[in-house]
Amino acid sequence: MLRNAIVLCFLAATPALAEEVTSFELGNGMDVVVIEDHRAPVVTHMVWYRTGAADEPPGQSGIAHFLEHLMFKGTDTLAPGEFSATVEAQGGNDNAFTSWDYTAYFQRVAADRLDLMMQLEADRMRNLQLSEEDIATERAVIIEERKQRTDSSPGALLQEQMRAAQFLNHPYGIPIIGWKHEMEQLDRQAALDHYVRFYAPNNAILVVAGDVEPEAVRAMAERHYGPIAPSNAITDRIRPAEPPQIAERRLTLRDERVSEPYVTRTYLAPERDSGDQSKAAALSILAALLGGSGQTSLFAQGLQFGEAPVAVFSSAYYDGTGLDDGTFGVFVVPMPGVDLAQAEAAMDKVIADFIETGPDPDDFARIKTQIRAEQIYARDNVDGLARRYGEALAVGLTVQDVQDWPAILDAVTPEDVQQAAREVLDRRRAVTGWLMPAAEEVTP
Repeated sequence: MLRNAIVLCFLAATPALAEEVTSFELGNGMDVVVIEDHRAPVVTHMVWYRTGAADEPPGQSGIAHFLEHLMFKGTDTLAPGEFSATVEAQGGNDNAFTSWDYTAYFQRVAADRLDLMMQLEADRMRNLQLSEEDIATERAVIIEERKQRTDSSPGALLQEQMRAAQFLNHPYGIPIIGWKHEMEQLDRQAALDHYVRFYAPNNAILVVAGDVEPEAVRAMAERHYGPIAPSNAITDRIRPAEPPQIAERRLTLRDERVSEPYVTRTYLAPERDSGDQSKAAALSILAALLGGSGQTSLFAQGLQFGEAPVAVFSSAYYDGTGLDDGTFGVFVVPMPGVDLAQAEAAMDKVIADFIETGPDPDDFARIKTQIRAEQIYARDNVDGLARRYGEALAVGLTVQDVQDWPAILDAVTPEDVQQAAREVLDRRRAVTGWLMPAAEEVTP
């Protein structure tokens, strides 16, 4: 959340264009991925921990994100704030982010400062020092963040309520930022317990991308991270299973701050599984076909630019890079004078027609071409490459899965996409939300 973002990118479409990647494991169980890019003398250094909001103890929602903040406090050798100040003094920048499945920390610096970054990050992996003052200060910060990012946004509140309705039993229904009444109770012991339990080399992934040589990275990693003892508390991440959803769930949120009402829906959807990513690839292309473009997608053409337009904006998206089932979402903002029921009905007609007829061949070919181009252009972003590999390994995928993904996308057929739409776009497995202005009071 604070200091966080989730980046979904594509890889190159052919092996000839694949980035140079080396992977290995340290003796203490820490996974290491090195991505070479010698075009500029800079490097991105990232440490990903396989723990996030979905791994929190009951009643301590927000503790993973809270600890992310606290990691920028002091260690045995660094004063509070000195970590980031040191990075900045080297001409670099640093940050961190938390999701349901992982927490990650990164620095972008000149390549000759990599050894120092490893020294700093290895230090706070096991030597974090927290005072009661640190706890009080950062707890106030995350509560204020919730006020600004969630409580002040009707759209964010609706999404939070929809996730809670979507995941009745699975912890993906708990907000990353946390529920306010539980955030207020987070204390020093809870933070230290989470830190000791999850922050260990055998629960971490080191990703280094940029102007580096793999053997040099290995030597530095063994020098700084290698001596850290693994934790015997790391176990398989087995979470409560979501019961089968057999009926659509609907929510309406009215708020006086709403100026543009909209309808949105999320469907439960399978995630990318190691060695079996074909259905996720089909869903990725389905999202692009339905609502990936504001001009050429099926939603845009059918809802915004048809003979009788009903919407000013529409989109579709797929969130499948997770440890467990994710969501496929659709979104429509109606034109003035069009109510949400009309907009939803028009959206459902576009979906039903697609399930019946499948993708238009020209549309399908265009999307495939766009994806291939995106994969090539994405290789220019070293930060994006580092995040792509780190995120994948943090949710159970492998380096090979990441490298296979472009070919799997390219192998998707129109029939695969149509079948994926039939299986996933079922309102009995969905949550539909309406965001509306507050109802006008009627004076008797």
